[in-house]
Amino acid sequence: MTLEKQDIIDALKKVYDPEIPVNIWDMGLIYDIDISSDSVVIKMTFTSPTCPMMEELLAQVHDAAQAVCGELPVRVDLVWDPPWDLSRMSDEARIELDLTNQGW
Repeated sequence: MTLEKQDIIDALKKVYDPEIPVNIWDMGLIYDIDISSDSVVIKMTFTSPTCPMMEELLAQVHDAAQAVCGELPVRVDLVWDPPWDLSRMSDEARIELDLTNQGW
């Protein structure tokens, strides 16, 4: 079986910030997924550097990706550049959070 980026995305769509009823993928918190022959590296950010759930969500992202990557090691890198903003959210997330009339 060949690992596809979509497999990882599907797994990440099951990870939710407990304070927001939207998954982390649709929130736009995942900046990049790099699959190589020896590892998977996920670049992730948060809406705020003071997020109280940061460590727990980083672990959940790692575990969700690792579950579909099998023996291939997964690393989650926390990044702050570029800073997250509302424009990174999917249309589905904007609808769920009633942000559809914000001019995005």
